[in-house]
Amino acid sequence: MTALRTALVGFAAGALSVLVFHQGTVALLHLAGLVPNAPFQLRPVPPLGVPQLGSIAFWGGVWGIVIAAILAARPGWPPMLVGLLVGAVGCVLVGFTVVAALRGQPLMGGFDPGRWWRSMLINGAFGWGVGVLLVVARRLRIG
Repeated sequence: MTALRTALVGFAAGALSVLVFHQGTVALLHLAGLVPNAPFQLRPVPPLGVPQLGSIAFWGGVWGIVIAAILAARPGWPPMLVGLLVGAVGCVLVGFTVVAALRGQPLMGGFDPGRWWRSMLINGAFGWGVGVLLVVARRLRIG
């Protein structure tokens, strides 16, 4: 697979995984009363004022490229496990450090265990979903 194809398929898998797996997990946790925010939020977010769902779908696409690139470099690695680890570990650590610092939020989720497990579950579901979608794309000979 070419680098461009890897990036395009990875981006599409990541953006779609946000809509299905990430937001689906948020919906289930919200229905259970475990997270305050409902899924599929459309309120504008800084700095560009794009809807929150569009913003997280875009960044999900970027993370999808990362996952697809790892799998292209290591084709024998299990896609769902790679996605799960990138989501539950990579996304969470970047969110609790880089993103938190940029937003002026407490680093490391304020060391709140509740924030950690929810974030790892939601982002892990996202990454696992990227892995599933990349397997489907491979079987359909898209990626």
